[in-house]
Amino acid sequence: MPYIRRVADGELDAALERAGAVLIEGPKACGKTATASRRAASSVRLDTDPSVPGQISVDPALVLEGALPRLLDEWQLYPELWNAVRRAVDDSGERGQYLLTGSTAPAADAIRHSGAGRFARLRMRTMSLYESGDADGRVSLEALLGGEAPRAGNSRLDLDGVLRRLARGGWPGLADLDDDSAIDSVRDYVDTVATVDVDNAGKVRDPRRVRRLMGALARNVGTEASISTLARDEASLSRDAVREYLDALTRIFVVEDQPAWSAHLRSSATLRQEPKRHLSDPSLALALVGGDARALRKDLGYAGQLFESQVVHDLRVLAQPLGGAVSHARDSAGREVDAIIQLRNGTWAGFEMKLGASTETVDVGAASLLAFAKNVDSDIRPVLTVVTATGASYRRADGVNVVAIGSLGP
Repeated sequence: MPYIRRVADGELDAALERAGAVLIEGPKACGKTATASRRAASSVRLDTDPSVPGQISVDPALVLEGALPRLLDEWQLYPELWNAVRRAVDDSGERGQYLLTGSTAPAADAIRHSGAGRFARLRMRTMSLYESGDADGRVSLEALLGGEAPRAGNSRLDLDGVLRRLARGGWPGLADLDDDSAIDSVRDYVDTVATVDVDNAGKVRDPRRVRRLMGALARNVGTEASISTLARDEASLSRDAVREYLDALTRIFVVEDQPAWSAHLRSSATLRQEPKRHLSDPSLALALVGGDARALRKDLGYAGQLFESQVVHDLRVLAQPLGGAVSHARDSAGREVDAIIQLRNGTWAGFEMKLGASTETVDVGAASLLAFAKNVDSDIRPVLTVVTATGASYRRADGVNVVAIGSLGP
């Protein structure tokens, strides 16, 4: 299967030009190794190469021998390589020497030096709709954040197409499979996470309890479900167990919470601080509840939850090269915004997600955005956008953008 161009390609090229080593992290099967391999002159698969354990026991630096840039795939299996790479970068003073890919974040005490000044970090995720070819990219997120109106036009995606994409996910290795086979593969992925992968984040855990917590997360995807809520949703887990298992799932990049935004408000209302819960790809949530695109057609409420999670995922992918962080906001008076992108220069943009695209539905989303923005104490004029599953992209008379997910790109 040919390589699928990723948004992270440009980020990786830039990182190799400024740092001696680049750490690429993300969930298994999101495409880290394929992307890194295109830049590597040599590589070693630390999870399968039988010579690695012996080399590590003698001197970790032996694993670094090879043409540069050298790829160390699944480096976290041997955390001592971190300091070996750091020393090698210090000794040579050259940039773009090593690529480290990892699907598990090592424990803090496993890395004895931060790597500041030597390592650049790059987060990879599953494919956005733009990367998988489901979105044409006619509307540029960068241009939107710069204040430009969206390029007018209709999305080629209909609702069934969006639901199919939610069900099969953005896994590059599944791109050539039919929908049913892709969904079965996602279910296999869930089983592997529960029975094998989560143990890589530390001590051995009960696969049944892992699966139950993942099920609770799937049912509460895109919500501010607290530890207590998740424990109540799955009564066999204590709050301490939920915290422990959440930490493990976060370390293997299966869970990626959406933090709450921090800003000053004009009124006496205060911003809530609870994060929203998301899995690394909405297809995981659907696999956990045993659904498919046909089931989503019958439960548009849950489809809306997954759609919001997909848009948050895609905004993360597309905003990351711009230095944008994706959060959410809800104040104590009930005003809320599904997603906020804030750039380093202070520019911020609010997004409301709507599965429907009717005038009435868009009006509700626009009113919510305008009400929230009016209460933010800032001299910066925000970019406000309603993201729909289908339909046209355009700018409304009140200045709020409307963008169909099938048109959104970098």
